[in-house]
Amino acid sequence: MLGYSWKRARLSLKSKRNQMDFEFKRQQIESLKELENNGYIDLYYGDESHFGLTPNVPYAWQTKSNPVLLPAAKGKFLNVVGLMGRKNHLFFEVDETTFNSDKIISFMDRFNKQIVKRTVVILDDSPIHKSKKFMAKIKEWEENDLLIYFLPPYSPELNLIEILWRRMKYRCLPFEANFGFKNLKEHVSEVLNNFGRKYDIIF
Repeated sequence: MLGYSWKRARLSLKSKRNQMDFEFKRQQIESLKELENNGYIDLYYGDESHFGLTPNVPYAWQTKSNPVLLPAAKGKFLNVVGLMGRKNHLFFEVDETTFNSDKIISFMDRFNKQIVKRTVVILDDSPIHKSKKFMAKIKEWEENDLLIYFLPPYSPELNLIEILWRRMKYRCLPFEANFGFKNLKEHVSEVLNNFGRKYDIIF
């Protein structure tokens, strides 16, 4: 049909957000990008995601008489927290248990120790990023040249690491990753450890 294309539908949060806040933050992030382009700061986008055996079902060639059936395992997830730069630098951690504020704080502390210049990390406003413990660490990080920049609610488009999670789930992970948790761990680690070399994103 004219004007139509075959592609996966995507969820949207646009109707829930404050568009003025979104546009204001978008412009500020563009300014941060310019500062990074001119060498004044490093800029990273942070977020958590999870990968499980109830996958975002991928497309696959199959016949009516021999359909591809994926095991619908539930309950076990591989959780990932990452900080990604526009030059395909990735600082990450993988855990089989849920990330809470304490774990995210420890992760940020480790990241803080290896930065080489003033660094801005863009995060969403999820509860683990806005907990009292996390907020109490912000001044300490700032004193060590690590600044936290919070996105407005319902603004995943402003967080570039969302592109990485989406590509991993729909493109990078091979079909075999869905057949058992051991397979999933191996293939998720393969992508994360080779991001910036074998796997990259052009921004």
